[in-house]
Amino acid sequence: MSFLNVEIKAKCKNADNIRDYLLTNNAAFKGVDEQTDTYFNVPNGRLKLREANIENTLIFYERTNQAGPKNSHFHLVKVEDAKGLREVLTKSMGIKVVVKKKREIYYISNVKFHIDEVPGMGSFIEIEAGNILADLKQNQLKEQCDFYMKEFGINHEDLIEVSYSDMVEKFT
Repeated sequence: MSFLNVEIKAKCKNADNIRDYLLTNNAAFKGVDEQTDTYFNVPNGRLKLREANIENTLIFYERTNQAGPKNSHFHLVKVEDAKGLREVLTKSMGIKVVVKKKREIYYISNVKFHIDEVPGMGSFIEIEAGNILADLKQNQLKEQCDFYMKEFGINHEDLIEVSYSDMVEKFT
């Protein structure tokens, strides 16, 4: 089944303020996840295997590279044997890039927030307003994303157009 997020990624200059805002507004804290995302060579979109202590998932998504709120259409499959799946996908498609990060995960209703630390690249905030938990239209999801960008004081110059995979590829 395909889902839709309207999402942003931005440089995070004020992680403590964002954490305080989330907790003050009763965000559900899901924990800190040490994630390894292995991206595979695919003809379209992006395919990544996420291995972590909280989220172990195979994710295929299509999203344009642009600053500001953007649509991301994605499919998720929970993974029981990540090591075995990574081996098969590596042999069949080859690895494009590997991204490691430490991620704090929060939710307010259908909006997921990530405060990420990516070694060598810095701190980032992601806001993902999604219809996986709520039957909302694209314009409603964008309104939610815009609302939290304003609440967190995210400026246009802080926005990141690309995936972490693109950023890691550029610096390696």
